[in-house]
Amino acid sequence: MRPNPLLVSAAIVALSVAACSKGGDNATNAPSAVTNAEAAATPSANPASTDLSTTDVTKAPNFVTLVAASDMFEVQSSKIALQRSTDAGVKRFAQMMIGAHTKTTATLKGLIAGQSNLSPPTALPSDLQGKLDQLGSVSPADFDKSYLDDQVDGHQSALNVMQRYAKDGDQEPLKQFAADTAPIVQQHLDKAKALRRALDKPANSNATTN
Repeated sequence: MRPNPLLVSAAIVALSVAACSKGGDNATNAPSAVTNAEAAATPSANPASTDLSTTDVTKAPNFVTLVAASDMFEVQSSKIALQRSTDAGVKRFAQMMIGAHTKTTATLKGLIAGQSNLSPPTALPSDLQGKLDQLGSVSPADFDKSYLDDQVDGHQSALNVMQRYAKDGDQEPLKQFAADTAPIVQQHLDKAKALRRALDKPANSNATTN
């Protein structure tokens, strides 16, 4: 006899609730920016992955990998933006990203110096490398929008990681680093969103007036 799908679903939900309850009040009060409960469930088999649904971002090795990869992508993509963008505001933002994320990486490296189990990646993970490759080949007309879309997505992911580690991370110096960096990442995210919206305004205005 085939199992009743409703009963199976109910059992899964019950197990999930029980597992969450073991985490105590802190588990229920996790930052809202991290919506995937499984992000804190098990370490990733591939720490270089930026998929937060399979990575335990509260573990220092994963946190370091994710932050360093994010910084690397922000710097490299912004260097492309300096070469390809024709928008002065986008170029200023790109220059700011290069400076800010270079500084973040330097601070992170200082905090983990001497810990042999913590080392930043030397190359981008495949998903971010794919985005970088796509950014380099997108049409000039679509470049600024593509770049800013990537910036919004990347900074939102970085903010998720920073907020989660600041709350539940396993190393105090890195927790403080995450707490201090999260507001800066939020500012970058807000700026990227504002620039992205601004790119749509001329088209919307013309559509309204014509």
